[in-house]
Amino acid sequence: MNCPKCNSELTKKYYKGMFEVDSCPNCRGMWLDFNELDKLEDVVFDEDEHKGSLVHFQTRTEFPCPHCGAKLDEFQYRLYDLKLDSCTENNHGFWLDAGEDERVMAIMQKRAGDVQRKVNAEAEWKQMLKGMHAFLEKKK
Repeated sequence: MNCPKCNSELTKKYYKGMFEVDSCPNCRGMWLDFNELDKLEDVVFDEDEHKGSLVHFQTRTEFPCPHCGAKLDEFQYRLYDLKLDSCTENNHGFWLDAGEDERVMAIMQKRAGDVQRKVNAEAEWKQMLKGMHAFLEKKK
């Protein structure tokens, strides 16, 4: 397979010792097979039901899918300020330019913190309402 951005031959490597990816030795981008983006996110946040929609605002690019040659689509990743490329025509996977893997994990880490704050706030609110209810019951 060749890099969709610089056409260099992709090499296989283990991403942080976790799973195999196809990496470009020239531009340092990487190809993630369809399920590997989820694996990358799961390193820091594995609650899929709280991640939100993955793809927003898709547009066709001129970059070829390393698997099938179809044009990749660029999309806004989970409504954050990050654009990734994917083979949506055949669901082959995702292209991440150099450093975008770290941005994905930073976004998921922020999302995990946001969800935890929400859970904590809801628990505090529930306790406060429970206390108010008990107080009002005593007043009767």
